[in-house]
Formats: sequence, C-alpha cells, structure tokens
Amino acid sequence: MDNAYIVAGARTAVGKANRGALANYRPDDMAAEVIKETISRAGIDAEKVEDVVLGCSIPEQAQGMNVARIAALRAGLPDTISAATVNRFCASGLDAISIAASKVEAGLLNCAIAGGTESMSLVHMPGAKMSPNPYLTQHKPEVYINMGNAGDNVAKEFGYSRVEIDEFALGSNQKAVAAIDAGRFKDEIVPLDVPNGPSGPIVFDTDEGPRRDASMEGLGALKPAFAASPKLGFHTAGNSSQMSDGAATVMVMSGNAVKEHGVKPLAKFKSYAVAADSPAYLGPAQLVAIPKACELAGIKVEDVDLFEINEAFASVALHVIKNLNLDANKVNVNGGAIALGHPLGCTGGKLTVQIINELKRRGGKYGVVTMCVGGGMGAAGVYELCD
Repeated sequence: MDNAYIVAGARTAVGKANRGALANYRPDDMAAEVIKETISRAGIDAEKVEDVVLGCSIPEQAQGMNVARIAALRAGLPDTISAATVNRFCASGLDAISIAASKVEAGLLNCAIAGGTESMSLVHMPGAKMSPNPYLTQHKPEVYINMGNAGDNVAKEFGYSRVEIDEFALGSNQKAVAAIDAGRFKDEIVPLDVPNGPSGPIVFDTDEGPRRDASMEGLGALKPAFAASPKLGFHTAGNSSQMSDGAATVMVMSGNAVKEHGVKPLAKFKSYAVAADSPAYLGPAQLVAIPKACELAGIKVEDVDLFEINEAFASVALHVIKNLNLDANKVNVNGGAIALGHPLGCTGGKLTVQIINELKRRGGKYGVVTMCVGGGMGAAGVYELCD
C-alpha cells in the first residue's frame, strides 16, 4: 500500500455569511480559486490531477449540480479530469480528503485535489425545501434537531455552565486576533478579487470573524439563540460558530508521484475515523472517533502535538477537551470557529491547511483535525508532518 501525502494546500479567508465580503461570491468560484492556487503551489501541471473531490454540506442551488465538477472546470482544469461532491455535513471537507487519500493509498489514484466549499450566504440552511421523513418526525424527531439545540443538550446534560462556555468563546476570539495580527494565516490564504463586496470592489485576504472587542461582559449580555425559553438555553451568537463563506483544498499525492515529480511533501495522511451517537447531541461521537483515528495511525492521543477541534458550539469543544483529558495549550492555538467561522463543507479542508502550517511553525509531528457532525456523528483525521 502506498502512502498518501499532502503536498500543497490553500484556503480563502473566511467571510461572514450574508453581510461579509463573500456574501455575493459564488462557492464554485471560491473553490476554483483555491484549486488553481493549490496546483500552482504544488508546482505541477494541472493535467497530472486525476480527480477532484470536494465536500459541501448543502449541495444545491449555487453549489449544486456536482459543485466539484463545476469548480474544476471553472478553475480551467482539462475536461478529462473528473470530480465528485461529498456530503457528511460539517465533516464533508475532511471526508473528501480521506476519500482521495484512501484511493491514493489503494493505488487507484496518484494525484488528486480534495477539500471543500460552502456559501452560507447564497445557500441557507437547511436548504431550499426541507422535506423530513414522516416516520422519523413521529418516532425519532431528534434526527431533525436544530444544531444549536443539540449543542445546548450537551451543555445541559453534561454540566457546562454559561460562564464556562463564554470563557471558552472569549479565548477563541483572543487567540484568533493574535494569530491574524502575527500574520500566521497570510501564507495559506489566497487573496480574492471581490468585485461586489459590501462597499464595492476589494481584495479579500483576512478572516472577518474575530471580535477584537469581545469581553465576558459583552458575551454574557447576549441572549440564548436556540432554546424555546432563554432561561433554558446556553448558546448565543457569541459562543457558537459563525455562519460563514469559504473554500479550501489540498493536493494529495502518492509516494510514487512525489518521487516522479520531485515534489517535497508537507504531511502524510495517516488515518481517518468516524463514529456516531444519538442525534440529540453533538460531540460525544468525537470521543470515539479521535481515539480510533489515533489507533489507526499507530499513535496515542497523548502523542498528538496539535488539535484543531471545530468549535461548532463551545460546549461541544469543551466536552471533547475534558473527556479526552487534552492539554488545552495544544487545542485551537490560533482560535476556532467561534471566532474564525465555520463554512460547513469547507471546514475540514480549512483546518487541514491550518494544522499543517502550524505543525511546521512549531516543529510538531502529529496533528488531529476533528469535528462534531449533524445527526450525532463525529469525525477525526490524523496528519504526520514530513521532515
């Protein structure tokens, strides 16, 4: 079995959905730009790419019609390069990378582009026309629970206070602001020429989400956004992930292709695991997925140098950190989705690009990208930085 290497990657800056710089920027155009940049950074001819796999959480309307194929063609790739769109909700981008990497390991591909794209501005949750299954709405209605309510259930069931949740959110913003000010994301971001930004044409190259003025007083004043009664809720607009727009891709290559093209790999894709629990909760499944992914990679959870835990809701990330006894200094060191945003199907690709860059910066070896997933699922992928 061959190894699967990440040899290049790029992402857009993340825009605030509906009111940010990318509110009118098409998701296929976003994906096309990062595909082009990823190929350019790899330093190979586009014709060498054999497949494109993109995650997308709501693959309809502007990001329908197999958005991966549309984006590949928009990027100017030859007609002969195929593409597929993957949907595992918030893990779609990571799932896409795992599919490409698994095919490389199996000898079915030598070179692929993988990642994800999502416009929560142009395609709103839960889609254009939701049509729940009648039997499930009667016998298992939690299948269709609002994700905010699922996050609140974690806080209530497992005992996370509003203060703890707000403190975590404040830390996310503070770390994200520090990372932006230090220029830690500059090299991974593809600047976008946005002709129709909120105030006219702009070059968009900086994540919009982090709140420089975040404070415990300000966070504490926000009302719960999801519970039927504010007194019953925990998660607000300040301690939940932001609705966002963005795209990210990486190039996955086999060991043979790396040698053939003289490419220096950045990281090795080591493993991927998914798990599931009750759809009434977000997060518990990650407590299974993360150790399983580490076991498949031949390491222990304690061996991991950095974690990127998608902050869908603060209580969910706290639940993972607490129950796996993680060192908080290794988790989301540059902030997370509460501050930086969560463009759904893009997020797995975005966090992959971020964690590889941060491992390199810190001289770390192993990184884990993990997220809760709608429907009570969880996912985790392990990367090993190359020398």
